Amino acid sequence: MTPQLDLSGFTEWRDTPNPNASASLPLVIDVREPWELQTASVEPDGFTLVHIPMREIPQRIAGLRDTYGTAHPIACLCHHGMRSMQVANYLTQSGFTEVVNLQGGIDAWSRQVDAAIPLY
Repeated sequence: MTPQLDLSGFTEWRDTPNPNASASLPLVIDVREPWELQTASVEPDGFTLVHIPMREIPQRIAGLRDTYGTAHPIACLCHHGMRSMQVANYLTQSGFTEVVNLQGGIDAWSRQVDAAIPLY
């Protein structure tokens, strides 16, 4: 099972260098639907943010592998952490080795990191 990352540990995860990563910044994949992004979204700060709705992950996995490699740090984000956990597990099963799920999703991010992000 893919590790859960509590938002209290996100900064440390984000700032820990990974010598096997193909790019310097870790990747956060927001797997929510476009309407959810319009409602509430995080701003990249020390990480690269990519929006890929959950249903598009299978057809975009080769592109992720080609762009970032399988050892690049990836955190998956959704509304509460359920869809992102499924995507994180899928990525792990597909050979990605540095994947975590952001526990609590954007709801927890709004409550614990940035209260300016609307709750929905």
